[in-house]
Amino acid sequence: MSTTGTQPLTAKPIVAKKKSRKRLYWILGGLLVLGVLITAAIIKNKGKEPLLMVTTEKAIIKTITHVVTATGKVQPELEVKISPEVAGELIELPFLEGQRVKKGDTLVRIKPDFYQAQLDQQEASLASAQASSVLSQARLTKAEQDFKQANTLYAKELISDADFTTATANLNVAKADFDSSVAQIRRTDGSLSQARDQLAKTTLYAPMDGTISSLTSEVGERVVGTNQFAGTEIMRVADLANMEVRVKVNENDIVNVKLHDHTVITIDAFPGRRFQGEVYEISTSALSLGGAGSNQSAQAASASDEVTNFLVKIKVSAPDAKLRPGMSATVDIETETVKDVVAVPVQSVTVRAEGGKTTEELQKDREKVAKERSGNDLEVVQEREEAKRTIESLLRVVFVRKGDKVEMRKVETGITDNSHMEIKSGVKAGEEVISGSYKAISSQLKDGAKIMIQQPKPEEKK
Repeated sequence: MSTTGTQPLTAKPIVAKKKSRKRLYWILGGLLVLGVLITAAIIKNKGKEPLLMVTTEKAIIKTITHVVTATGKVQPELEVKISPEVAGELIELPFLEGQRVKKGDTLVRIKPDFYQAQLDQQEASLASAQASSVLSQARLTKAEQDFKQANTLYAKELISDADFTTATANLNVAKADFDSSVAQIRRTDGSLSQARDQLAKTTLYAPMDGTISSLTSEVGERVVGTNQFAGTEIMRVADLANMEVRVKVNENDIVNVKLHDHTVITIDAFPGRRFQGEVYEISTSALSLGGAGSNQSAQAASASDEVTNFLVKIKVSAPDAKLRPGMSATVDIETETVKDVVAVPVQSVTVRAEGGKTTEELQKDREKVAKERSGNDLEVVQEREEAKRTIESLLRVVFVRKGDKVEMRKVETGITDNSHMEIKSGVKAGEEVISGSYKAISSQLKDGAKIMIQQPKPEEKK
């Protein structure tokens, strides 16, 4: 009885062990199969190039206008600085800043006392010179009569040589004295005219119709005025009905700007409003950045770091706008327009060397060659010439979508606007070109590379 009761108890552990061992074999086998499949997949895809995520746009037909953008200030076309030629105290300023004036209106009066005294003094000097001249003329008349009488007596040998010589000398002295008196009159008359002119200049008149755009002096202040240099600026009179914008254009863009180019002007003080204008003056010399007393060697050292600009004046066509001098403005100068041309996004155009190499790859090749060379002068020159030829051989290209691949095409480009570039040859309207990303276009894409189109985000679809 006891023997038969113990046999089932020993059989159960043996069966459980067999089942767990069988399950372990199945798990190990499954892992082995999974590993084989993964390895096969890796081996299969090892030689495949990764797909590049890109965006595309179609080449379109549009009108392109090349624009040069510059910033500057609004200024009157005609503005006159009022400065005195005489010094003194301001005793009258009839107009306030912003008031309109007409040509000939009295703008400034300077205290005339000193100049009136000078005028009186010169008038007295002239009267004295004229009286002296009358006395000299009387002496000359007397000397002429004495000489005539002495000459008659001397011819008859009734007077001595000494008496005749004395009469001749008196006549010459009288003539010289009279000539001197006449010269003194002219000199004094000139001084009188100068004193009269100085007195007249104590009053300044408006040179034109306009508005007092600036008033920098007050009654009671003393001003300086000379004929050698500009005196104290008292005010400015401007024609505010005709305004212009003065902008600085970079040397790289000034070659494209021409007289009568149409412009679109935006002024900060008038948000949302666009003014029309026209280029009417272009400076022939660059704006000077250094002062008259600056060190020449320092200027030469920093010349390469300076930005060279040229002054361009644009006439504003806005007679109804209340523009004021000094307002900030941004000007878009439309230098050239082409109509109905093939255009692609600006970012779609990149550069490649012959063979499709990017500029980064060219740089790495040059660095590799430089390391291999010994670095003597001849090899350095050769390296520079080679780099120059490489740069000159760079081609402008775009990548055109062909199914799931791209085709690199050399293109001839024209002008650009803010978003598109003219394509003269290489791409036809309707063809799909790669427009992004920048990294893909500039360095990653190759001729025949496989791509995947990046789907626009939901907000972009809207």
